Amino acid sequence: MDVKVEELSTLTRKVTITIPAEEVQGRLDEAYAKLQKESKMKGFRKGKVPRSVIVKSYRAQVQGEVGEKLVQDTYFDIIEKQDFDPVVHPEITDATFNDDGSFTYVAQVDARPVFELNTYKGLEVERPDNTVTDGAVDYELAAMRRQMAVLKSVEDRPVAEGDVVVVDYQGYHKDRAMKQVKSEDLSVDVGSGQLDAEFEKKLVGMKQGEEASYEVDFPESHPNPLLAGRKVNFKVLVKDVKERVLAELDDEFAKDVNEQFTTLDELKNAIRERLQKDKETAAEGDLNDRIMKKLLENHQFEVPERLVRFELDEIIKNTQERLEKNGMSLEAAGISREDLEKTNRPFAVQRVTGDFILKKIAEVEDIKVKDEDLERTFKRIGDQYNMPVSRVKEFFQNRDDLLPLMNEVLNEKILNFLKQEAKLIDPAPKAEQPAEETADQQDQQAAATSEEAKSTEE
Repeated sequence: MDVKVEELSTLTRKVTITIPAEEVQGRLDEAYAKLQKESKMKGFRKGKVPRSVIVKSYRAQVQGEVGEKLVQDTYFDIIEKQDFDPVVHPEITDATFNDDGSFTYVAQVDARPVFELNTYKGLEVERPDNTVTDGAVDYELAAMRRQMAVLKSVEDRPVAEGDVVVVDYQGYHKDRAMKQVKSEDLSVDVGSGQLDAEFEKKLVGMKQGEEASYEVDFPESHPNPLLAGRKVNFKVLVKDVKERVLAELDDEFAKDVNEQFTTLDELKNAIRERLQKDKETAAEGDLNDRIMKKLLENHQFEVPERLVRFELDEIIKNTQERLEKNGMSLEAAGISREDLEKTNRPFAVQRVTGDFILKKIAEVEDIKVKDEDLERTFKRIGDQYNMPVSRVKEFFQNRDDLLPLMNEVLNEKILNFLKQEAKLIDPAPKAEQPAEETADQQDQQAAATSEEAKSTEE
């Protein structure tokens, strides 16, 4: 057997393998003999079809099956004898039955990067702040109060921030109507950022029945791909203006939120507990991100291009799925695959690099996924989706489904180990300056805006 290895890059090898004619011919003879025994053809009895006829009729099928089997039976043995460690399945190309009877195929192989672990224990990381402030509780109360407010139509004043306005609008880009930037009888909570802060700001001061046209320059970072980086001219009709009639913030309000509460303090305590749980969950994810950032800063090495491609494909696939849920495609959103790849490539490289670092740490520290780890994970999934553990396990019977889950559990164990080893630094204390306004502040601002609007109108 002839094996030639060509180095395409630091991590990529082109391996050309040629299997001698005598071995190839033996495999072909076996395949044709088997077909000859089983084949039925018009004019011949079963098992009596001449080999020449079998070869003529089934050459492509036999060569395809034999070629695939030759690759399977030889590739792994050959690669084991090389001085590199493949990290993903090879890309097999140029499978050819040669004129001299031999068989040749090419395997493009990506090798695992070789690198030394730098500092990973004792990483100095600032502990995320998971303090729940009084301002955060007040903001939640204000949001509940706004949500439960009675809406009352007003005709005697312009739109003020905090109003709910019913509008029709059509967006135009370069004087062409945008089919998917259009709505009728849409309720807009002015100042909430429900649509776009700039769009909502333009509504302030308009009156019921008034039409207006204005331009909004959307930044490249805008989450809606249809609007990102574009100047859009909106034609807007205000059909109705509604103000909120807010309830008093007292014990009766708490009972209206949920009958389990008898006092406002009980409601506040429940809000604080919920926010604390949310903060702790978010802080855990934030701490993982900070540790990974430190690891990436401490380790720089080349990673296999094909793994980066896999990550990019996954990112683009997720983007396409999100667009499809909104009835759009990449083309309709004006997004090219090339632009997506360029934007997301750094993230893909970081993901691949980070995974290699974590797996190296697991190897050095002998961190493995045990049966009890999987059982805890199955139970957690079952609790999350209100499903018995036996049912959860059914979803992971297939190896292709189980392996990604095991990888996720392993990474979780490694990160837990790193958090235990890290030097967590408490954030510097800062004065409470909630960005959110309390319900009373919102009421005062809305009243002031309303009075100003009336004064201007007069």
